[in-house]
Amino acid sequence: MNASLEGRAGFISGAGHGIGRAAALAMARLGATVGVNDLKQEFVEETVAEILRLGGKAIPLPQDVSTRDGMREAVLRFARDAGRLDVMVNNAAWVRYQPLAEITPEVMDRMVDIGFKSVIWGIQAAAEAMDPERGGSIINVASIAAFKSPARSVVYSGLKAGVLGITRAAAADLGARRIRVNAVAPGAVPTEGTAKHRNAELDAKRIARTPLGRLGTVEDIADAICFLAGDGSRFISADVLRLDGGASETSL
Repeated sequence: MNASLEGRAGFISGAGHGIGRAAALAMARLGATVGVNDLKQEFVEETVAEILRLGGKAIPLPQDVSTRDGMREAVLRFARDAGRLDVMVNNAAWVRYQPLAEITPEVMDRMVDIGFKSVIWGIQAAAEAMDPERGGSIINVASIAAFKSPARSVVYSGLKAGVLGITRAAAADLGARRIRVNAVAPGAVPTEGTAKHRNAELDAKRIARTPLGRLGTVEDIADAICFLAGDGSRFISADVLRLDGGASETSL
């Protein structure tokens, strides 16, 4: 069971849908004030409205965080309005799967800007905003594709593997400031964004090679993020939680 996050403040990029939205709701249920970021204002408003409906606390932050200035502005604004920053979740992503020969500069640049560079910008901004005595927790959303890559995923698998490298290096840089940096690596999780890449036959194959016998849910990932945000993980840093029901480490 996740411990309370009462009195804490956490910023989540890409919190308008999918894993980010689930993480925002889960953190709010545990008492945190949540900074809800997404590029689309309507997504931000929907997530914030749901948090408020549940009795939680949220601050809307519609902003493009693929640039250094954009991320810094959003994170520092949240830290100012919330009075502190304890948790940073770098979740924003934009994904396209393509055969190797069809990868274009435009698609690769957008994927890297949103899903790779923004992680570095988020860590930079969080380190600036977090109290040097109190420290904090930074959680980067990677993917099982960093370990076990499917076809048509050269850019995606490459940048998610890079997110794990960023995580380890940032943990080394920031540990002296009591800032922990970890990652989660979800497996196949049904979301609005992954729907177009899934079908019943593919889901059945994934389930058949998963020891726990099901696909993951956004709530599974959100609970792991909350664990890494809280005191129960206070001596965990530079690590990654594989959240795929055992599929990447077994052979069924």
